Amino acid sequence: MQSSKVRAVLVCGAAALALCLVSGFRVVSAADVVLTTREDSLGKPGPGTIPKSLAVSPDSKRVAYATKRGAKLWVVLDGAEGKEYDGMGGLVFSPDSKRVAYAAKRGDKGLVVADGVEGKEYDEIVAVLVFSPDGKRMAYAAERGGKQLVVVDGAEGKEYDGVGRLVFSPDSHRVAYVAGPGGKPLVVVDGVEGKEYSGIGASVPRFSPDSKRVAYVAGRGEKQLVVLDGVEEKEYNGIGASSLAFSPDSKRVAYMAGRGDKQLVVVDGVEGKKEYDGIVVGSPVFSPDSKRVAYGARRGDKWLPVVDGVEGKEYDGIGEGPLFSPDGQRMAYEARRGEKWLVVVDGVESKKEYDAIEAGSLGFSPDSKRLAYAAKRGEKWLAVVDGVEGKEYDAIEGGPVFSPDSKRVAYRARRAEKWLAVVDAVEGKEYDGFLKGSRLVFDSPSQLHTLALVGDEILRVEVEIVMPETEPSGAPRPHL
Repeated sequence: MQSSKVRAVLVCGAAALALCLVSGFRVVSAADVVLTTREDSLGKPGPGTIPKSLAVSPDSKRVAYATKRGAKLWVVLDGAEGKEYDGMGGLVFSPDSKRVAYAAKRGDKGLVVADGVEGKEYDEIVAVLVFSPDGKRMAYAAERGGKQLVVVDGAEGKEYDGVGRLVFSPDSHRVAYVAGPGGKPLVVVDGVEGKEYSGIGASVPRFSPDSKRVAYVAGRGEKQLVVLDGVEEKEYNGIGASSLAFSPDSKRVAYMAGRGDKQLVVVDGVEGKKEYDGIVVGSPVFSPDSKRVAYGARRGDKWLPVVDGVEGKEYDGIGEGPLFSPDGQRMAYEARRGEKWLVVVDGVESKKEYDAIEAGSLGFSPDSKRLAYAAKRGEKWLAVVDGVEGKEYDAIEGGPVFSPDSKRVAYRARRAEKWLAVVDAVEGKEYDGFLKGSRLVFDSPSQLHTLALVGDEILRVEVEIVMPETEPSGAPRPHL
């Protein structure tokens, strides 16, 4: 049975502490912010735990892993043990975090176990399990008699020499995957086979946000091309499969293409006017309103942003992106000048430069008015929020995150050997670590959670943000 620990933790902000009163769960403080912490144990992984099997749910509230004793393996989900098998792998949570599935081995047969229910046995389970975005459907690839097939919601598809790269559409209604009949791969969408090619790009087929369109990269001899809704586009020496992107309104498509030793961006089938020596990873990107396209490019030894075909200032390097704000009106990116990094927002350079900016940490607030990122100076890391530097730490993990109302910002930091959550510059309780794969998630403007470690014990940690005028429960502050 899971244990539950509840602790009231008092943390004071910049204002001087006038008076603190702790009685049970009652917390009163004159600090700017008070943080109260609740911890729920998800168990202690035993000595037989297989570290690489560890899976964290998308909402960072649940944990599953495989453990071994003797010749048997089983899954531990949120501290509860499942059934024993002879082999196990591919642990995965559904996007809504409510379901979990994995591949298991019983004797010389493979099967999928979803929510504790066993599926049909096959010679082998060969592809990663995939849940639909709504979490209600599931697909995987299996092998039988030397042939492979895709199983969707328990229904078997056609057999091929090989299958893989399964993907559901955003609305969860459609399924696409790559199949290889006789060594000539093709894409299967909703059970309908596409044309055979000499190769299919490394990424899975892409559905548009409205789920109505499909695109993928295919090879023909030494050339590559994009197949959009079954129609072939122009051939190039190479196409960045990971660069293939639909616009948010599903009407537009962009990707990076290679011609000779140069690269260019193709938008809606139209080539960019200029070729470059390189295109930044993660480019191109559409703005949320689908009207603008941006990417980073290299010319010689210099890098520059390109927005709607217009080149920006050159730098010695540019980070991944660029990044549009949620309202599509603003844009930011990381740039390197010499050995130092800075952030450029709406064309304006940050006043301070740093030794590094954590990859993927740059982010706008939901209302598009604020910007935060994690930066390194010397051996220390700090969060920069709206251009204001926070306290220095030995590490910052994952970068800052904003609350849904954009008013608060939080991040996970390490000081010496201990880790802690920091909310609006106020430090929370220290832990031995945060679970790999977990995130710091706001559940509401006043509450957030993550997964932490105390020794070998995994804890689900919920932090409530309380203004000093009220109790954690929302009751009025008592008069003293």
